Order: sequence, then C-alpha cells, then structure tokens
Amino acid sequence: MISRNRHNTGMGETGALHYALSWVLWPFLFVGCMSLTAYGFSLDHPYLPFVFFNGAYFLLIVSLLWLERVMPHERAWHKSDGQIFANIAHTLTSKGTSQILLVVNAYIGAGIATGGASGLLGAQIWPSDWPLWAQVMLAVVGSEFMLYWAHRTAHEFMFIWRFHAIHHSVQKLWIVNTGRFHFVDSLYSIVLGMLPLLALGASMEVVMWLGVVTAFIGMLTHCNVEMRFGILSWIFNTPEIHRWHHSRVLREGNTNYGENVMLWDHVFRTFFHEDRRPPARIGIHEHMPHKFSEQLIWPFLTKEKRQVISDLHKVKENDVADTIEFQQAAE
Repeated sequence: MISRNRHNTGMGETGALHYALSWVLWPFLFVGCMSLTAYGFSLDHPYLPFVFFNGAYFLLIVSLLWLERVMPHERAWHKSDGQIFANIAHTLTSKGTSQILLVVNAYIGAGIATGGASGLLGAQIWPSDWPLWAQVMLAVVGSEFMLYWAHRTAHEFMFIWRFHAIHHSVQKLWIVNTGRFHFVDSLYSIVLGMLPLLALGASMEVVMWLGVVTAFIGMLTHCNVEMRFGILSWIFNTPEIHRWHHSRVLREGNTNYGENVMLWDHVFRTFFHEDRRPPARIGIHEHMPHKFSEQLIWPFLTKEKRQVISDLHKVKENDVADTIEFQQAAE
C-alpha cells in the first residue's frame, strides 16, 4: 500500500485510494451536482428543474455526511459541540430569508418590477445575448465583488460583526453549520450580492444559476472531509481556504472573504494560503450564548449588557472549573 503525507492539509498518512480520492472529490462532487441540475433545467417542465436541483443538493449532503465519517480532515471535530439545534435553526431562518429575496430578485430580473427588460438603472445593460454559461460566469464575478465587501465589512465594522460573529463562533467545521448565519447577516450579504444583477437587468435564469453555484460551493466549503486542491484553492473558495478564514489568529482569519471564487481576494490582497496545516482550534475570542434564541437577540443588546453577561459567564465557568478541581483533589 502506497502512503503519502501532505502537512498543509492535515491528512497525515493515507492509502493510495484515499490519496487519489482526496484530489478528485471536490471537482467530482461540484461538477456532478452542477451537471445533474443542468439536466433538470433542460427539461421542459415546471417542477422538474427544482426537483433535480434539490435532489442533487440532498445527494451532496448525504455524500458529505458519509465522507466526514470515513475521510475526516479533523477527527477531533467529530466530537459534539452541542450546537446542532442552533445550527439547523439558524440555517432555516437564514435560508428562509435567502429564498424570499431570491424570489423577489427573480421577478425583478424577469422585468416584472422594473418594467420591460431593463434593470434598476433604467437601461438594458446586461449582455443577455451572451451564451448562458458566460452570463452565469459574469454573474458570479459581478455578484462576488459585492459579496466580498459585504463579508469584509462584516469583519471590520463592529456593528456588522455582532451578527457575523454567530457564524464564526463555531468551534468545528462540518456541513451542518454551513448555513449558521444570523438572518440579519444573511439579509445584508444577499442584498449587496444581488445589487449588480438587479442594476444591470440579469434574467431570472441567470439569478437561479447563481444561486445554484453558491449553494453547492457553500455546502462543500464547510465540510470536514480530507481533500487536496492544488490550483483550485487559488480560484475557488475551497474547504482548505475557508479553514484559514475561521482561524482565531486575526492575521489568518481576516482573509479569504470570497463566497465562491477568490478573484477579489487576489485583487485586494486579502488572499491567504500558507504551506502548512490550517488550525484545528477555531472560533472567536468573545462570548457567544449557547442557545439559539439567545444568539438571535445577542447582536441587538448594548455593549454594556453583552459585557455583563460575558462576565457572568466567565464567573460561572471559573466556578465549574473550581468544582472539578476540588472533586479531583478529593479523589
């Protein structure tokens, strides 16, 4: 059995089969899901396109859940963090916001809310005569510019960070916390991401394909699966790149803001990728409530109230630590 080692992926020694799979899994899963969705969209049927997209999305979830067990990037991340309910609840609320905005944007893109084929600028600027694949690529790049700045400002401005911190408070990465966003955080990024498409008059079909690309790449980004990427990590937001973004070290964490592609990180010099293993210890340096309901209201509290609660939490943690130490000494 051939075994190899690559330090910057954290995979250690693996067999020849796992080594080969680690190179092909990301492109295979992404292209496979895109192809299945494209076939569904090609059918002249009112519901089948959505059936095929959701079917591909479901298959991706099942595949990644299985791969996380048999080919984990970090085995320590298998340990429960007690946040499954909060992760799913945040996903449902943020995705609900996303779906509503997607429908609104789709109707605007179709010309219903803007009058004819023009965009919000009052003129048909979008190159609707381009092949669909070219329009989708343009949509990804154009939308990505605004998503980049939405994400970056969420790290650099404290008022927005309050909401974005919900996502970064996780202490492990796996597919269940992919959609862990405060709904205000989702609203902020989605509205900014839609602006270029709304302004230029992109069609409903282009908007839908942008949503498809974002859904599949987003799910892959958080997965706890051992994968190798090579040059793909310089182009796409791969799990390897996103793990640096979740680092507690600000020099590493305040980087890699791209949602789907890393173009604007290269342009604005925030791309980060070193030839070593991304940290397994991730999260934030501040307190975050454990319960979903408390996490929802946390960003709306004043700085003073959040500080008081954080101090009480630290006291409670110290009391628990003292109790454990006393029990151990008594034994």
